[in-house]
Order: sequence, then structure tokens, then C-alpha cells
Amino acid sequence: MDVSDVEPQVLQLAEALRARGLRMASAESCTGGLIAAACTAVAGSSDWFERGFVTYSNEAKTELLGVDAALIAGHGAVSREVAAAMAEGALAHARADLAVAVTGIAGPGGAVPGKPVGTVWLAVARRGEAARPQLLQLAGDRRAVRAQTVALALQRLLQVAAE
Repeated sequence: MDVSDVEPQVLQLAEALRARGLRMASAESCTGGLIAAACTAVAGSSDWFERGFVTYSNEAKTELLGVDAALIAGHGAVSREVAAAMAEGALAHARADLAVAVTGIAGPGGAVPGKPVGTVWLAVARRGEAARPQLLQLAGDRRAVRAQTVALALQRLLQVAAE
């Protein structure tokens, strides 16, 4: 994925966040920092992008975001519960008003029964509110799954920022 692919979305998000005086953070697993990279690829992003967490391992989710290890053990890293906890954890560990979190199976391996390649949980949280997780079932290879996840995360952030 090239960050320029989503630049129009990032510019829309930047405008919405600036207009409302909001700042955001990201907590990424399967995208490995691509959301943060897309956001910070545009000049002036320091006005609205506060920080990004790349929490690829379960230990990183626990150590950096405060996700309960028992939650991961009980539901799996790719779950509604963990995505919500990641988004809420990002807000708890950042000076941001909104956070987006993604955790998923980008492939080609990693699929488990009930969670095929392309299964991604995306959650957006606004400070003071519970996170809103959303299940994505994406098609394509690893690159396509990750690119779609970034685009959908930016779209969801824009929707929540505009509320």
C-alpha cells in the first residue's frame, strides 16, 4: 500500500479534526503502522495526529495499551473485545480525543476456524464513550487486506469525528 492511495481521505479527516479541535491516536496490529504512516504523510499532521501504537504481539497490546491478557486469552487477539480494549487503551495512553484500533488476519497464514484470512476488527473510541467495534470481512491478499483496513479505518474515523 502506498500512503498516497488514501491521501484524499486523510485530508478530509484532517479538516474534520482541525475544525473541531480534536486529536487522534491509532493502535494497530495487522496494519503495522500504516494508518499512522498515512496520517503523518501529510504536512501539518502534528496539529491533529497525536501518536500511534504498533502492537503486533499480544504482549505489546498488554504492555502498551493495557489490554488485559485474560481478555486476549479468552477471546483471541482478533476479536470485538480486544479491538475495543485497544481503542480505549490508546485513549488512556495518549492525549487524544479519538482513537482507532485494528486487529486482524491479513494472511496468507494465520486463519483459524471461524476467523478466515481477511477477518479484521476495527474499533473507534471517543474520549468519554465506549469504543464501537465493527467486524470487517475483507477479500484479497495481504497487501489488499491491509490497504482496505487502512481506508476503512480512516472512513470510520471521519464519521465519528463529524458526529
